[in-house]
Amino acid sequence: MIIVMNSGATEQQIEGVVNKIKEAGLDANISRGTERTVIGAIGDERKLEQEYFEALPGVEQAMHIVKPYKIVGREWHKQDSVVNIKGIPLGGNQIQIIAGPCSVETPEQMALAAQEVHAAGCRLMRGGAFKPRTSPYAFQGHGVEGLKMFRTAAEKYNLPIVTELMDARQLETFMEYDVDVIQIGTRSMQNFDLLKEVGKVNKPVILKRGMSATISEWLMAAEYIAAGGNHNIIFCERGIRTYETYYRNVLDVTAIPVLKKETHLPVIVDPSHAGGKAWMVPALSRAAIAAGADGLLVEMHPNPCEAWCDADQALTPQELKDLMVSLGAIAGAIGRTI
Repeated sequence: MIIVMNSGATEQQIEGVVNKIKEAGLDANISRGTERTVIGAIGDERKLEQEYFEALPGVEQAMHIVKPYKIVGREWHKQDSVVNIKGIPLGGNQIQIIAGPCSVETPEQMALAAQEVHAAGCRLMRGGAFKPRTSPYAFQGHGVEGLKMFRTAAEKYNLPIVTELMDARQLETFMEYDVDVIQIGTRSMQNFDLLKEVGKVNKPVILKRGMSATISEWLMAAEYIAAGGNHNIIFCERGIRTYETYYRNVLDVTAIPVLKKETHLPVIVDPSHAGGKAWMVPALSRAAIAAGADGLLVEMHPNPCEAWCDADQALTPQELKDLMVSLGAIAGAIGRTI
């Protein structure tokens, strides 16, 4: 940490800052310029709070020079990490497309959805058993019964399942039904108690970006999971909220290369929630893969017109198959495979 003293700082105030640094177990280096005195904290600066030092007399500004996300940051882990999902790599050369319906509705719907996901060439399947909805009167999912339906349908094609965890109290049930990938939704990105709990289990976690979260806030949310011992984390960009109303959210394609620079962990994109309309999904998907995403989380329903949730943004089975073909061409152009 660098602490800049104001031009009128006294020796007593400078000494006070130095003492506070040493009380935290760090050393201090004082650099005296013609107009300012700068104090450098030497050691693990994560022990120091920026706001605390800026409140001390004589301090103009305090700045961290080491990123606060230690485990998920590329600064400490130079090589790209690959998350293994039942033998399926996510984060390597092979791009993974995770497809399926927004919500688990009926056994028949899930059986047909699993069949179509497999037929399209996807290796993982998504589906919501517990559904966070804006309206308390909207379909909230079948809960545990939904997990049973999902597992039964996906097992026929050996598809690992991805589903959202909303409450730490549900984690034991997720473990009982051996959910392969736990999804933390956008509304839960900063539910730190929930993040701590999934940090204790040995399951891959997809962490969706909050609606208005900065990259730094998103990375620090992942650090909560990693600090618990679970390093199998996958970032998912799903669009952020802005002033625009034409589409559901604004897909932040810029976040993909930024995350690739800041973290060694895989990055995927949810084009369905970003656009909110099925006709936008192919274009957003192609843009995401071209920008370096390691995978996609795509909504596909056997019959979108009959979907109980997010019908407007679900692809048909044929649209998913067509998308896989175009994504294969883009992946090949950048030296990757689908």
